[in-house]
Order: sequence, then structure tokens, then C-alpha cells
Amino acid sequence: MFKYLWMVVQDLFLAVTYAALMHTMLSRTAGRKGRLIHSAGLCAGVLGSAALAVVKYTTKLIISSHWNHYIYAVVITLTALFTVLAACFGRKENRASNAGSTMLCIAGSLLSAVLVFYALPGVMLYPFSFNTMGQGYLSSYYLVRMAGWLGALVLLFVYSRLLSRCALEIKPYAWIPAILQANLWIFAAYCFGRFFVPWVNRAKWLKWPVKYSDEAYGWIGNWMMFTANHAMLFLWLAAGLAVLLAVFFWRQGTILREKYDNPAQLRKLKARNRRWRRTAAGTLACLLLVTLILTTVKTNDTRQVELSAPESYTVDRDAGVILVASEAVNDGHLHRFEYRTEKNIEVRWIVVKKPNSASYGVGLDACEVCGNAGYYERNGQIVCKRCDVVMNINTIGFKGGCNPIPLAYEVKDGNLVFRLEDLIAGEKEFR
Repeated sequence: MFKYLWMVVQDLFLAVTYAALMHTMLSRTAGRKGRLIHSAGLCAGVLGSAALAVVKYTTKLIISSHWNHYIYAVVITLTALFTVLAACFGRKENRASNAGSTMLCIAGSLLSAVLVFYALPGVMLYPFSFNTMGQGYLSSYYLVRMAGWLGALVLLFVYSRLLSRCALEIKPYAWIPAILQANLWIFAAYCFGRFFVPWVNRAKWLKWPVKYSDEAYGWIGNWMMFTANHAMLFLWLAAGLAVLLAVFFWRQGTILREKYDNPAQLRKLKARNRRWRRTAAGTLACLLLVTLILTTVKTNDTRQVELSAPESYTVDRDAGVILVASEAVNDGHLHRFEYRTEKNIEVRWIVVKKPNSASYGVGLDACEVCGNAGYYERNGQIVCKRCDVVMNINTIGFKGGCNPIPLAYEVKDGNLVFRLEDLIAGEKEFR
């Protein structure tokens, strides 16, 4: 659930912010015509994203870095064109349509369409990549992940509506094109660094060497590496500008500048200001939630869980068995063991006493779904390290799903007895 919550927010936040501000700016610049043109651009971006998602899903098409290379070039070009047109025709709020504002609207709608087309296809495909452990689309595994995916979309929709309302009524109007263009140039700067990535091994016509080096690429290479290592910085800069807009709009709602002739007019103005403050507060709350998702939630979800250290056992090579004292594994907790084969492969297995039973849950520390990521204990539950699925302890030792691969054992003379040949047969899971 949490994985797809933060992944969708991270993938779409920039596009949603730009689209909301662009829609408002074009509405305040060209009125109804601006809204219609920009809405058409957004629809084109969504339809194009859906078409690409279908193609990728049905043909297993892999989009190389060259594909994004062209998108980055288009974003940089359209950002420059939009900035020029905005300087000429978008400096004032007139809500009137003319040739200049129409060109501005077309450039803005194309830019929004490209940004949506860049961000949305992967998000559309997430529901088809959920790990359901073979349980199908109506399983709890699928529904939990779908809840995270839908929750992120709902949050971003609410955020876009609130941000758009702030931008629609903030004064002076000059704040909107300034913040929007600052946002766009922030992303264009990121695109500029990413634009050169496909050229690293192929730009021989520029007389660059085949392999990358700081000396060969100079400041372009340095910026390319900076954008690769600090991609989230550009998202935080855009979020900071959105916070700035909401804060200024909230302050606007605390000051009553208009004159009034009677108490009824005063009450109306105060009600309007309260509405402004609530809108600004809602926008800031969404931004705070986005921040928590992309920091705390993401950090906890992506943290590396350290597997517990392997425990000791006795090897009887003459009998070809390994002996584990049953009294050492009778506490109901997970116990991990490890055997190094002659091929220098470490084969791990786990043992856990089943609740209210004399039997044990025994299996290799690997499964057919998630490989040899391993299992760990969390609050008395056995959890897969890779997919975070909680195991039913009573089914450990049975085949299927994310269960550990079964490992044969027997209980004899107070020991759990494992045959070395069974462990050696598990080498293939840990290569």
C-alpha cells in the first residue's frame, strides 16, 4: 500500500502542480477560451498516456532513455516558447481572447500535454504490476495496493483543486505567471541535465570520448550528474513555490482592503476572507501530507531490513545431517540458519514453532515469488523482506504463494534433523 502511495505522489506531483497553475493562468488571461484550450491539451495528454500504457502493457515495450531524451527536448523548447509568449501577452489579467493570448494558450496546453504524457503512463500501469501472490484481483493483496494507488490520486486531485482556487483569486495577478514560470524553468533545468544522458556513449560527432569523465564533459557533465543524484530537489523546489503561493493567499484572507457601506457588505467580505483562508489552509495541509508521504512514509517503506544473524547447529557429516536442538527453537520466534556448501554458496533456512502445535514451520529462507530476499520477524509476525507480505505461520512448510520453499526435516532425540543433500539441493535458490 505505502509503496504505491509514495510512488504515485512522487511521479505525478510536478505535473499536477504545473497543470493546475497553467489552467488558472490561461483562465485569467484568456477567459473561457483559455480554459477550453488548456482542457483540450490535458485530455490529449491523458489519452496519449493511456495509448502508450496500452502499447507498453500489450507488447512489453521497453522505453529507452532515448525516448525521454526527446521529451526533455520538447519540454525545454516549449518552456522557452511559453516564457516568451507570456512576457508578451500574459503579463496582465484581462480574461479576453485575442491572437496573442490564443498563441499563449496553445503553447501552454501543449506544454501541459507533454508533462502529463511524461508522467502518467507509468502510473497507469501500476495496477497491472501489483504482486497478488497468485490470489487474483479480488485478493486482499491487490486491494491493499490499489487503496494506496487510489489514495495518492485522490490526494493529488484535491491538492490540484485547492491550488487552482488559490491561484484563481490571489492578487496581484503577476504572482501566477511568476510562480508558474519559475516552476517550469526548475523542471526545464532538470530536463536539460537529463537531455544529455543518451549522448554519453554516442556523441562522437561532438568529439566526446565514448566513456564519461568530468574532464571531458565539463559543466554539462557535472550538471547531468547533479540532476541524476538530486532529482527530488527539483520536486521540493516546486513544492516550496506552491507553499509560497498558499501562504500569500492566506495572508490575503487576513486583510480587508475593500470599502463597505453597511454591515451586510462587511459580513460578506469577512465570509469571503474566511473562505480564502480555508482554501489556503487546505492547500498547505495537502502539501504537508505530500511532504510526510515523500519523507517519513517513503523512508519507512524503503528502509533495508537487516536479517537476523544465523544461529549455531551441529553437523554430523558421517550421517550427512545437521542437528538443531528443538529446545532452542521452541519459543515461537523465527530462527535462521545458514550452511555453506562446497561451491561456496550460503544456503539459508528458517524454523519457527507453530502456535498451539507440536510441529514446526520449516523452509528455505527464499520463495518462488520473491527469490532469496529472506524473511524477518516483526511484532511476532513472519514477513517477506521483499514484498512485505505477512506469512501465516501455520502454512510455513507448504508450497505456494510467498511461503518459504519447503525443506524436509524430522524430529529425533530432541533435535530437528536436516539432511545435507536437501540443503545442497537448495543451492540454486541462493546463487
